[in-house]
Amino acid sequence: MHARALIFLPAASLALTGCVAKTAFDVVTAPVRAGSQVVDWATTSQDEADRERGREIRRREERLGELHEELAELEDDCLGGDDEACREAAATCREIDALRPMVPVEPERD
Repeated sequence: MHARALIFLPAASLALTGCVAKTAFDVVTAPVRAGSQVVDWATTSQDEADRERGREIRRREERLGELHEELAELEDDCLGGDDEACREAAATCREIDALRPMVPVEPERD
């Protein structure tokens, strides 16, 4: 029994040395890997930024369309003599004027 232990002892020590070295390497590099993961989570890639910008532009375009529809109804009511509709139409015009510069203009296609 003692002879078998002597045979396996060198092999086991070599295997354990590799395990210990790998564990030590993992322990040393763990903060670096964790730090790089945090940086990745904290930063926005260009692709993500482009998608978010596209979503925001679509939201503004949708709001601009809603405001134009609302303005058309308010102008009709204003022409019909509704003073409150005239005031709301003026406020809607101001909101449209504020929103318009934030919506890019697409070039006309042939």
